[in-house]
Amino acid sequence: MTEEEIAQKLNRLDACAVSDALDRLRLEGAVSGIAPFSVARRIAGRVRTVELGPAGTAPSPRHLCTAAIEAGQQGDVIVIEQRTGIEAAGWGGILSMGAAAKAIAGVIVEGPARDLDEAVALDFPVYARSVTTRTARGRIAEISSGMPITVGTVAVADGDFVIADRSGVVFIKQRDARRVIEAAAQIAAREAAMAEAARSGEPMAKVMGADYEAMLKR
Repeated sequence: MTEEEIAQKLNRLDACAVSDALDRLRLEGAVSGIAPFSVARRIAGRVRTVELGPAGTAPSPRHLCTAAIEAGQQGDVIVIEQRTGIEAAGWGGILSMGAAAKAIAGVIVEGPARDLDEAVALDFPVYARSVTTRTARGRIAEISSGMPITVGTVAVADGDFVIADRSGVVFIKQRDARRVIEAAAQIAAREAAMAEAARSGEPMAKVMGADYEAMLKR
């Protein structure tokens, strides 16, 4: 299964089904508390990582996140760690414009983002831990692009995969992508059958009975 095929299959799932698949396989990857602040559209794709730090401690002279945008390909998701404790946006409006122009699927910020009205106008999904009006200028800068970061308690590498929707964010290690997606597709199919049974009037105790409890078993 190629990376493009993985991304296509992931885009047909939802974050909860993928999280359930991780539970079935006893893998970590689900992150809570990061929400869509612009376009509430599901995003999924290959990860491009960025780590930010306090201004003056970072070696890179370039503006934060520009390297990730330039390296990004259509359908990629930029994922940013901004956990300095400094209230400053790890993503803003001009970056959204540049990412949208590259057909990047969206951005996920472990930290604050800003210029959300601009992202809405661009129809560009911005997921973040929080929002702020405070600029990065003089406060934070890029430490690295394409290197490992941490989101929530999950270690994330460039080239991993991610899916995000209103329920949360779920990361998948590149090495685990095929089996996670296969398990998630099985779970989604069983849930679809349960939903159809509920619509047809089956008693909910029966719909949510033994089959539901067994869904996460291998």
